[in-house]
Parts: sequence; C-alpha cells; structure tokens
Amino acid sequence: MLIRKAKIEDASAISPLLLLAMEEVFYDFIGNNSYEIATSFLTELIQQKENQYSYQNCWVVELENQIAGVACVYDGANLLKLRNPIAKAIKSTFKRDFIPENETQSGEIYIDCVGVATDFQGRGIGSKLFNFLIEEFVKKKQRNLGLLVDLENPKAQKLYERLGFKIVGKKELSGKTFEHMQIRI
Repeated sequence: MLIRKAKIEDASAISPLLLLAMEEVFYDFIGNNSYEIATSFLTELIQQKENQYSYQNCWVVELENQIAGVACVYDGANLLKLRNPIAKAIKSTFKRDFIPENETQSGEIYIDCVGVATDFQGRGIGSKLFNFLIEEFVKKKQRNLGLLVDLENPKAQKLYERLGFKIVGKKELSGKTFEHMQIRI
C-alpha cells in the first residue's frame, strides 16, 4: 500500500470515491441527484488547480495497482479562496448560487472528505489514511487537524475518537448539523 499526493490523471478514479463520502451534500450543492452528472462535474473540478476538490488537495491510497482510497485535505484558512472557483463552476454549469456555510476556518488543516472504494472497504484503508494524515499534519507539521462528522453516523464518530479527535463544536452544512472534531497540537 502506497499513500501519495494525487496527480491530475487520477481525477476520474478520485471523483467516485469523493462522491461516496459526500454524495448527499454534493447533490445539494449542484441541485442534481444524477450520479453520472455529479461524478463528471467532480472529475472536472479535481482536474483543475486551486479549488477545494483539486487533485492538489488530495492524497490517494494505491493498492493492487488501483486507487483504493482518497482524502481531500486543505488549510481551513484558504476555504473561501478554494471555494470561489467551485461557486463559479456551479453557477456556470447548473445556474445555481453556491453559498454554503463555512465548514472550516483558519487554525486547522481540514479533512474535507475521505472515501474508500467499496471493493477495498473493511481492510483498514480508511484508518491507515487517517493515521497518515495525523502523522503528516499534526506530528510533523504541528497543525491542528479537523473534520466534520454527521450526527447520524455514530460509528464514524467513534472511529475518529479512537484516532484522537475530540468534539470542539457543531457546524451546519446544507441543512444538516455535524460535530466538528479536531486533533489539536
């Protein structure tokens, strides 16, 4: 298993994995519930530079010559700058205003989403990816690491707690309430 920074050519493998992690929220963002439209649009965003979902912000897990998992991670201080190209693309493509709540902020490296391919789930890939991110950002770079967890997903919250994340508040996003969790330095 290899964990590495994503490359532009990984975009079509990354988009379905990111969509696994944020399907409901992403459909709300674009105002369309078509899986094909969502993955196609997300692939285009991943291929671009300097946006939330850009390959530049993704780490991938390679296993058995495939991309088995992905994490989209960026500095929370850059949220608005990274979100602006997304808002423009949604407006242009879907004729919708995109003005979601701020899911992160300055002072944390934000794990926007993590997805593991269904064929590879149950092998500990997600946990290994989270441990890699903790090592990379908290231990090596001395940065707080944050994420949101759906209140309706207590299993994920327990996993994050086992990894060392603690609840620091609540956040709203697309009409849903999430626990805001962090590992602080």
